[in-house]
Amino acid sequence: MSSEAPRVVVCGAGVIGASIAYHLALRGVASTVVERSEVACAASGKSGGFLALDWCDSSPLGPLARASYAMHAELARRIDIDYGYRQVTTFGVAARAAGGIGADNGDAGAAWLDGACTVYARLGGTDTTAQVHPRRFTRALMDEAQRLGATLVTGCVEGVEVTGAPPSVRGVRVDGAEMPADAVVIAMGPWTDSACAWLPLPRVDGLKGFSVTLEPTAPVPAQALFVDYVDAHGERLSPEIFARPDGQVYLCGLSDDQPLPDDPAGVSVDADATAMLARIAGHLSSAMGAGRVLKRNACYRPICADALPIMGQVPGVAGAFVASGHNCWGILNAPASGAAIAELITAGESTRVDLRPFTPARFSAAAASPVGRGATRPLPG
Repeated sequence: MSSEAPRVVVCGAGVIGASIAYHLALRGVASTVVERSEVACAASGKSGGFLALDWCDSSPLGPLARASYAMHAELARRIDIDYGYRQVTTFGVAARAAGGIGADNGDAGAAWLDGACTVYARLGGTDTTAQVHPRRFTRALMDEAQRLGATLVTGCVEGVEVTGAPPSVRGVRVDGAEMPADAVVIAMGPWTDSACAWLPLPRVDGLKGFSVTLEPTAPVPAQALFVDYVDAHGERLSPEIFARPDGQVYLCGLSDDQPLPDDPAGVSVDADATAMLARIAGHLSSAMGAGRVLKRNACYRPICADALPIMGQVPGVAGAFVASGHNCWGILNAPASGAAIAELITAGESTRVDLRPFTPARFSAAAASPVGRGATRPLPG
């Protein structure tokens, strides 16, 4: 790239794309972010927003998560927008639909859990677990990026224009027109898979999950719950519950394998799945059981073959970058991911986070080979 600020196009305005745009803006690069719907329209706006310092320590995600956890606290102080950041206490809870488990949780600090459940472990304290409201956080990052010079464009990314030998990015095709670019970042969540037709990238799949947001009848403390739940048929489920500063309670933890639609607007909500989550809430707490269901949602989280994100330069194409596949830790790992990609684009390397474990080149050459538009895409090796 030239010594002048590069023309960067970020494809996707989820939390990863918004973070990249924000951190590019801090480095003096006013990127253009292209989103076909709205900021945080998919998983970034419908997830739990749970943050953990050390829950990824046993995987290559550990350093990324620790860096991001610290950055979340820093961003909450720096950005003058209330997006629900706060520290929380996190519990493990056991529950059964058929009852048979006591409900004496006062000693654990969770007396509001007065149903057939018990707190069996303290999984994190206010020094190691926290939360944000994911939609508000994503939009705050995008708002700050725009305040610092970034541009948000509504449109459908249809391809990446590559030229020369060796190949390099020339632009991005948006709604049939070419948008010139020196660098492009594919940050399209599970829809990153469509970019396999434009660039040598591995597959990114999407796992559909369901959630409900409740308005309880009594205040709920700043707590996150990871529940081992046995339903009436003996099936074990793993719902997650997050009380939010606005008084609402978010529940998730059910999923299915429905295929990803072409458009985020085409994601459908399963009434049975969301009703099950609401019933689970009622089994745990009378305040949730008598509460009102405010939202029923569904979204797809992006997952690579090895459950790690792909982040870095696209092999063999100068100016092409990718940041996707963050699985269930996208909100947590967005700050350090965005900072690392911004540094990689502007300085040629990332010093904040070691991106080598997440390089798209870690998959086999066959898995990451270029394919033509409309061709069948191979699975990663």
